[in-house]
Amino acid sequence: MFIRIAGQTALPREKENDVPELGVNIDHVATLRQARGGAEPEPLMAAMAAQLGGADGITIHLREDRRHIQDRDLVLLRQAIQVRLNLEMAATNEMTGIAIANRVDMVTLVPEKRQELTTEGGLDVRGNLKGLKKHISTLKKAGIEVSLFVDPDTDQVRASLDAGADCVEIHTGCYANARGRRVVKEELLRIITASEEAVDLKLRLNAGHGLNYLNVREIALIPCMQELNIGHSIVSRAVFVGMERAVREMKELIRL
Repeated sequence: MFIRIAGQTALPREKENDVPELGVNIDHVATLRQARGGAEPEPLMAAMAAQLGGADGITIHLREDRRHIQDRDLVLLRQAIQVRLNLEMAATNEMTGIAIANRVDMVTLVPEKRQELTTEGGLDVRGNLKGLKKHISTLKKAGIEVSLFVDPDTDQVRASLDAGADCVEIHTGCYANARGRRVVKEELLRIITASEEAVDLKLRLNAGHGLNYLNVREIALIPCMQELNIGHSIVSRAVFVGMERAVREMKELIRL
């Protein structure tokens, strides 16, 4: 199995389906709207533009405090977009009911803290196995694929299988925030190790958090990586070049 480490030369992919898909998170479009409490910018329009740019899926996080994405955004997106809709959410009865009622394609269960600016780390799956099993079972019975957002930790990956998840999304935040060649390499190796564990367990392998136009290629080149979920960087780029082009540029980097 070939792995590209930062600074080394990448070998070409063997086939086109080795390229991960791109899920575009539009939460920060809603954050800008909520800053003024008005109607602009409209997250649905951002999703439609992302779709035109080649997004394979749209990701939103409906938080319990509704700080950015609102329930009406979920309803409108479910009605309008033609690509996969991935709902990030806390493992609660309310959110499980909302996911089922709106027939989302996929749920990614994430931890939530009231004071955090954004999700700060992965779920403690092993420590919350019983509760997670209940929500995962309910969602899967409704025909919804379930992913767990976990740190690059093999024990948490194994626990995700025990919980009944279909997929893990490896938290790439520490890698994205790392500074210095040695630290970046260490964090990348942690992600690679956790990814290999997920593949061995036959879990679908996704990754996300903090990925941008400068660091995404190393993660995209991990064998069997199936989807990258990226939001803030794409929305930031879209301020200058538009959403459609920002998504297209990210897709081009992932394909290299």
